[in-house]
Amino acid sequence: MIELYTWTTPNGRKVSIMLEEVGLPYEVHPVNIGKAEQFRPAFTRIAPNNKIPAIVDDEAAGGALSIFESGAILVYLAEKTGRLLAPKGPERYKALEWLNWQMGGIGPIFGQLGFFALRAPEKAPLAVNRFKEESERLLAVMDRRLADNEYLAGANYSISDVISYPWVYAGRTYLKPALGPILDKMASVNRWLDAVGQREAVKRGMAVPKV
Repeated sequence: MIELYTWTTPNGRKVSIMLEEVGLPYEVHPVNIGKAEQFRPAFTRIAPNNKIPAIVDDEAAGGALSIFESGAILVYLAEKTGRLLAPKGPERYKALEWLNWQMGGIGPIFGQLGFFALRAPEKAPLAVNRFKEESERLLAVMDRRLADNEYLAGANYSISDVISYPWVYAGRTYLKPALGPILDKMASVNRWLDAVGQREAVKRGMAVPKV
């Protein structure tokens, strides 16, 4: 059984989508970051960086294995099941390339934009503009990629789509006041968002955790 430690954020939902896609049984343990539950010692032993998501695989070879960082978790689950990551060759490395692109770009930049543009009690126009401009650049990179490819890694749906979807979808929801007008211009990204969002596993994963 996979034990999933997560919350209702784009980062958390990457892993619940992946677990639904690969069909592994899992148990959800909500970690309410609004109540600072990520700093509790029991969670810190699993995720030393005090951030969700994290998993514990009770049936891993050699004994229970804990993993934090969403990219590492998705690669682990893909290799455990033989799903959504090619075992070798260009398709594998394209998937890993775009997975790392999301972790180094879309995730942190959208997160900072959300803080400075929407949540900060005092607005800092320079910071808002900086992160909005970088968000637009990243979405344009993604739009160009998807203009020539059905999915981020190429012809096949992969972990690079799983890891990117929750953050890009946030541009239609809670990040819409800051990102909506930019996202509206990205025809290929919107085509991809609609296609990925129609997957039943994605719908189920986006509803986790139920709180």
